[in-house]
Amino acid sequence: MKNITLILLAVIALIGMSACNTVQGFGKDVSKVGQSMENAAAKK
Repeated sequence: MKNITLILLAVIALIGMSACNTVQGFGKDVSKVGQSMENAAAKK
């Protein structure tokens, strides 16, 4: 039973870490879009 619990916790931790990377990447993409919009507005 202990082994199953440890494996389950490890899987949950890995999923959590991969989700953080995904959210961080999404934040960078949104930031780039915002910067592009600012640059386009500044040119007008």
